[in-house]
Amino acid sequence: MIIEIKIPSPGESISEVEIGNWLVEDGDLVEKDQEIAEVESDKATLPLIAADSGKISIKAKTGDMIKVGTVACTIDTSVQFKKTKAPEKESDSVKTNIPTDTETKKENNPTTQIAEPISKTQTSAETHQVKITPLAKNLMEENHLSLDDILNGLRKITSKEVRQVLIGVPPVTQKEISRESTRERMSSLRRKLASRLVSVKNETAMLTTFNEIDMSNVIELRKKYQDNFKAKHGVKLGYMSFFTKAATIALQSFPKVNSRIEGEEIITPGYVDIGIAVQSDKGLMVPVLRNTETKSLADIEKNILELANKARSNKISIQEMTGGTFTITNGGIFGSMLSTPILNPPQSAILGMHNIVDRPVAINGKVEIRPIMYLALSYDHRVIDGRESVSFLVKVKELIENPENMLLGGSDMDRTLLEI
Repeated sequence: MIIEIKIPSPGESISEVEIGNWLVEDGDLVEKDQEIAEVESDKATLPLIAADSGKISIKAKTGDMIKVGTVACTIDTSVQFKKTKAPEKESDSVKTNIPTDTETKKENNPTTQIAEPISKTQTSAETHQVKITPLAKNLMEENHLSLDDILNGLRKITSKEVRQVLIGVPPVTQKEISRESTRERMSSLRRKLASRLVSVKNETAMLTTFNEIDMSNVIELRKKYQDNFKAKHGVKLGYMSFFTKAATIALQSFPKVNSRIEGEEIITPGYVDIGIAVQSDKGLMVPVLRNTETKSLADIEKNILELANKARSNKISIQEMTGGTFTITNGGIFGSMLSTPILNPPQSAILGMHNIVDRPVAINGKVEIRPIMYLALSYDHRVIDGRESVSFLVKVKELIENPENMLLGGSDMDRTLLEI
């Protein structure tokens, strides 16, 4: 029976996708539920799954643009994996250690030696270290090639490597001087990202304001309660949850920073959906945490971990990356000291975190060494005035330097106690 594997729809607004990468070769035997290809849209990368076991016939090449619902490949379910023969008994294997007359002649006459074909016992004994595709295995058997004749120690041997041995491709020699370059086609996701970044620079009045934050109290809080937090909630307490919580409170205090432009109107949501920028092999992805105004630090940490893992493994959906009202990006994990993050349209602001470095600062008239982070807020000046942007960043600074105030929605504990 021939089964057609069609391109699934990544989202309502997407009618065409790109075949990013085939994970199998044409003619390979695949198993049911196996990931056989990566399908890329301008928003995400999704896996293509085999609906049944059998021999695959690929209908679209890597890099092809293909419409949703089009057949990408077919699977012939009448062709199945052959069951391997049970290993020989120990007594039988001992007997085979005695060379026959034919084997003795081969050893004494090296000019007549040829590579032994892959036997069933050799395949079962050696392939638990080296994976061989069914097509490659057939080629090796037909041409009397052993595993050592291909490449010793490979985790996977495909028909490509077998054909290289057959045509006598010479080994690659090391060059002292190289002026070679590679050419790689941009993925749909990266092309879309590039287009959006250019449009942001051209279509918004983007400015960036900066501040510095003393991270001493947050660092001490994490150090003191990290073990208890992980034991109770099952996740580590990171810096991102503190900044997400602080940004949420600050956005509620300065709602214009949470706004966006639609035509000639400014839309200001009564909720906060914060996108967290995640770097993946395919490019930058921004999964969204919904209604962060209702979440605790533990809820935020769990949500971030879940979405980040989905993004990095290409399992995240389009819906989980759309609709954010504000974005946070952390260049500090890569060692960035300072940057001007670019807006994530149609949002009007983005917060940039950076690395934490011990710096000399003035504390009560004395110089002390404190762990300092530089913070940046890029914003669209068409929507957000300078006073709002600076006040927002100061609010985030105050909350991070005094994290206990987050319990009171950003109010100062002393003022709340004194009712002033």
